[in-house]
Amino acid sequence: MPRIQSVATAVPTTRIDQTLAADFAREKFAGRIPDLERLMSLFTNAGILTRYFAAPQEWFFTDHDLAEKSAMYVREATSLSAEAAGKALTRAGLTPRDIDSIIYVNTTGLATPSIDARLVNVMGLRPDVRRTPLWGLGCAGGAAGLAHAHHHALGHPEARILVIATELCGLTFLSEDTSKANLVATALFADGAAAAIVGGDRTSGTGLEILGTRSRFYPDSLDVMGWTVLQEGLQVVFAQRIPQIVEETSATDIGSFLADFDLTTADIDAFLLHPGGTKVLEAYEKALSLEADQLKLPREILRDYGNMSSATVLFVLEKYLEEQGFAMGGHGLISALGPGFCSESLLLAL
Repeated sequence: MPRIQSVATAVPTTRIDQTLAADFAREKFAGRIPDLERLMSLFTNAGILTRYFAAPQEWFFTDHDLAEKSAMYVREATSLSAEAAGKALTRAGLTPRDIDSIIYVNTTGLATPSIDARLVNVMGLRPDVRRTPLWGLGCAGGAAGLAHAHHHALGHPEARILVIATELCGLTFLSEDTSKANLVATALFADGAAAAIVGGDRTSGTGLEILGTRSRFYPDSLDVMGWTVLQEGLQVVFAQRIPQIVEETSATDIGSFLADFDLTTADIDAFLLHPGGTKVLEAYEKALSLEADQLKLPREILRDYGNMSSATVLFVLEKYLEEQGFAMGGHGLISALGPGFCSESLLLAL
């Protein structure tokens, strides 16, 4: 079966402590959001200490249109993607010329040619590399990118696929949006890049074997999560019922996925879930009957980096590999939610 052979991440240089982010929100929204002080608990209850952003602090105090944001996305995402991908190649003992396909995942910036095309030039990838840009999957994108790489490798067992997820969520900030959803995003979102290398059966090297994948779409749920495209940029859409959806559906969805392999949640040794927020993680705990320490890794990534949309679950996977390495034994579950509303999951042999 295809294997995840390495994972690596990169973050921008601007680090923002959560207390500073809260002070910024007070300054930007004072007198414009009703009951602002009551809502400021979003920052203290988010489970976040620090986040990283591609734009400097002063950038957020002035307005920018979609063209400016897109230009910054292209520049910064290309740089961060190349950094994360370079690390992943080094860890796998590979060079850019060894990569046969590249899957680029994002939902927070617009670029044509897409960032993967720019990386061919920046990194020196082969001219015949196959490119697949994936846009619009939001927080589910990192897991979906791995799943697409898995299925490509099933049909091309000699292939090495580079999956990159780079999100600059900070560039979607709208200072004139006084909705609660925007305040939640201000308390939660961050920037980061992650890369993984998936190898087919005929490639050399160790890795985490991908046993199977599962996509789940929830009909008539387009209003749960996503963006509204405005002249000023991308306006966040968040439904308050997201944790409720997780609590009501995840046990059945994940349970049926694992049942295909004669497994249950009790057989999972590592829950590598996308930390969409503290309430989402609490909903997973309740629905899947987990102990708090079983979601230690997702909580630590949320604490140290915030929610970086599609890249975040790969940060969780990297941290797992740093602590446990390959060949620990047992099974791992990757799962993430995104616009649609949908979920993407993978079952791993650890």
